[in-house]
Amino acid sequence: MTILVTGGAGFIGSNLVRQLIEETDHEIINVDKLTYAGNLSSLEGVLNHPRHHFIQADINNAEAVGEIFKQFEIGSVMHLAAESHVDRSIDGPQQFIQTNVIGTYNLLQAALHWWQAMKGEQARAFRFLHVSTDEVYGSLNADDPGFTETSPYKPHSPYSATKAASDHLARAWNDTFGLPVLITNCSNNYGRFQFPEKLIPVVILKCLRREPIPVYGRGENIRDWLAVSDHCRALRLVLEKGRAGETYNIGGNNEWSNLDLVRLLCRLVDETLAPPSPSEDLITFVTDRPGHDLRYAIDSSKIRSELGWRPLESKEQGFRETVQWYLTHRSWWEAILGGQHSLQRIGTAGKAEVNQAN
Repeated sequence: MTILVTGGAGFIGSNLVRQLIEETDHEIINVDKLTYAGNLSSLEGVLNHPRHHFIQADINNAEAVGEIFKQFEIGSVMHLAAESHVDRSIDGPQQFIQTNVIGTYNLLQAALHWWQAMKGEQARAFRFLHVSTDEVYGSLNADDPGFTETSPYKPHSPYSATKAASDHLARAWNDTFGLPVLITNCSNNYGRFQFPEKLIPVVILKCLRREPIPVYGRGENIRDWLAVSDHCRALRLVLEKGRAGETYNIGGNNEWSNLDLVRLLCRLVDETLAPPSPSEDLITFVTDRPGHDLRYAIDSSKIRSELGWRPLESKEQGFRETVQWYLTHRSWWEAILGGQHSLQRIGTAGKAEVNQAN
């Protein structure tokens, strides 16, 4: 099969492309705009593989998207391209609306036109996999076992609102036009090649630089953490065996409060570096993010029972391996931080006062 992967130079996308090249025989058409979070160095080792074709293109360019379908005779789509950082969506929501909503619309339209022109088995095999997030569901109660595929949508940030909109568009193209769409909603991903603005790489790099580690509020917000390798395996399984028109939630069954996770990461860094003082001493509580949901957790029983998926990465060991990856791949993140990007906080909406409580 020839698979179009959008956002394939990003964090999840590059890990997915690696798996597809290394573990399948599929032809991969990798389309990425190469915004700040897109990085060709994340594809080192597979970038020039004969079954990997990289195209720098913007999914907001409807004409370019349509030409890609025709040129490469796309067999299925795995749509991961998105603006994904909540804090950035607070500072500048317009780009999130443009990429996550309009860009998804362009892809759905191009896929629909291409699929309608297909014949026989090729048309029956076509799938459009839309990759989304658990943040569309809003905040979860403490006694709730996790979001299910039928949980109501209640997004609170500009980011989650645009992802919710794109989910609704994908379902509408299935219900109205018959396009064989699949949707996945995943919990927080972690692992190698994650852009150093998200929680886990920020904590690791702050430890290395001996800089204050910002923890929002009191660090009580809870997230379900999913190894990116497990997520990518799930996406491949949904594309291969999932039922068109269905949604599959993907979670790691690995809940941590932000503060407990930060403390764990500090200890894992200290195991290797043995710094002059414990990295936990660098923890600094800062004013909470506007609209910060208290808890996310995923109920993955549907994908487990229907498709036989389960996470393979052990809970604490996955974090230990991630810490070691960042410690041994300094050139990757140093090249990013050496440019226009830093580890400074964004998305404060004028509320970045530091609480001195510890």
